Amino acid sequence: MVEMTNRSEAVPGENERFEELGRGCYAYSADGCSNTGVVIGEKGVLIVDAQATPALAEKVLQKVRELTDKPIKQVVLTHFHSDNTLGAPAFEPGEVIASDLTRRMMETRGVEEIRVARERDAALFAGLPGNAGVSMPSMTIASSMTIDLGGLDVRLMHLGRAHTMGDLVVWVPQSGVIFAGDLVQKAAVPYCGDAHLADWPRALDRITAFRPTALMPGRGKSAIGAQAVATAVETTRDFVVTLRDAAAACVEQSLGLKDTFQAVRDALAARFGSKADFEFHLPISVARAYDEALGLDQPQIWTRERIADLYDALDGTAGLSEGAPEQAAAEMAVADAPAAEVSEEASANGGEAQASDLVSDSDFAASLALGSEEEQQEGGEDMDLSAEDIVEDEKPSDTPAPEDKAAADKVLEDAR
Repeated sequence: MVEMTNRSEAVPGENERFEELGRGCYAYSADGCSNTGVVIGEKGVLIVDAQATPALAEKVLQKVRELTDKPIKQVVLTHFHSDNTLGAPAFEPGEVIASDLTRRMMETRGVEEIRVARERDAALFAGLPGNAGVSMPSMTIASSMTIDLGGLDVRLMHLGRAHTMGDLVVWVPQSGVIFAGDLVQKAAVPYCGDAHLADWPRALDRITAFRPTALMPGRGKSAIGAQAVATAVETTRDFVVTLRDAAAACVEQSLGLKDTFQAVRDALAARFGSKADFEFHLPISVARAYDEALGLDQPQIWTRERIADLYDALDGTAGLSEGAPEQAAAEMAVADAPAAEVSEEASANGGEAQASDLVSDSDFAASLALGSEEEQQEGGEDMDLSAEDIVEDEKPSDTPAPEDKAAADKVLEDAR
């Protein structure tokens, strides 16, 4: 029988680790919890992802206060999931920042996401007040901005759809550190229930182009050293691509969801079966891969009822409700697309957004070149993502070889 809830023996919050990743950059990790990044500058502190509950966030705050009494200036939420966001109020930050798309996902999916998360991982959310609501950002960005923390510039970037539609990564160029959120995993498997599997590898390419020397993944110990970073990124890529391609092959053979689940599980188990969360996340991840292979560009909202239907289907006791993939995709695109993301053609057709209008490569390139008016008003700087910026090194001896620079240029050219 496929289990609906997390049966891990890990006690959330135990075995805390607080690793230094580079100058002013730290990563907090603990068993059963999402990671939290910490960047300390001369002016204050920036937090990356906020834990699942205020009580767990307080444990991070204690570690920060052992290093500095500077105020928490910003909390950056890399995406909308509850295990990364609900602890934000405990930091009492000046601003809570997320992408525009993450805010939209919180508005349309956030309440149900909390309900599902509490039911599926009761131990992690045990300390969450019963009336806890969505932790909404106080400020959002379209694509990128730079924050001057004093002695350290911190760059927030939306590199395209991947783990969710609205993922942000946080890059500290002077330290060579990138905080990747759940876009990259190292010791755990990625959760793909809200993913865009076809786009995810492209976002990983964009991370690699920065040539980070340390990376904080979504869970577990960080990757320290260029080789460790490359291994974490490529391991994530292998999981995502194998999941995507195996599900697509099953759909091409007209297999049902239950048979697809078994086939994809067999394809992944040998390499990834021993990683954290493999069995816990796999049913929902396979269901998303199956939907995407059927043509649903936008992930469906996960409700408790839909998850119960999924597990019944995998156990052979019931079938998931089925609708026309094209109709479902169109409905989800309209529900989730911010007004700014609707194309002129869609507007001419009565405002119906097509899946291809959401965070396209051309939108991505244009946003990097120009920056948004809102970001400028809020003190953000335009961010020209040039190859020189990406391979920024302090030591001449670390200057990339010509072939490395050419590779970075090609990644950027592909992005544009």
